[in-house]
Amino acid sequence: MVHVLSSRVLVRPRDPERSRAFYGEALGLEIYREFGTGPGRGTVYFLGGGFLEVSGRADVPPTATLELWLQVADVARAHEELAAHGVRVLRPPVKEPWGLIEMWIADPDGHRIVLTEVPAEHPLRYRPGI
Repeated sequence: MVHVLSSRVLVRPRDPERSRAFYGEALGLEIYREFGTGPGRGTVYFLGGGFLEVSGRADVPPTATLELWLQVADVARAHEELAAHGVRVLRPPVKEPWGLIEMWIADPDGHRIVLTEVPAEHPLRYRPGI
């Protein structure tokens, strides 16, 4: 059995500086650590219970099979703040049939990111009898 101590998602952007500006400034993710020097340096951001590493460089478009899911406290406020930072909003906040409020954005390379708010009455917050 594998005993996982930590985890992270790795993103290889086409333009590392542009992606660091997106994740660090527009999204406001806090830096966990940085390594290397110059334009090829890596930056690891706190991502709730995990980490997001932006490092290296890709010469190919992103895969449609990678999507990030980020839970936030207030998705409407996140929408306002991100739109003010010029973040590409793919879909504004919508209450889904399953009860979560979700909005979709894209990073500079087109990786899709869902921002989700779990309303107070949603079963993810409280499950009687469990």
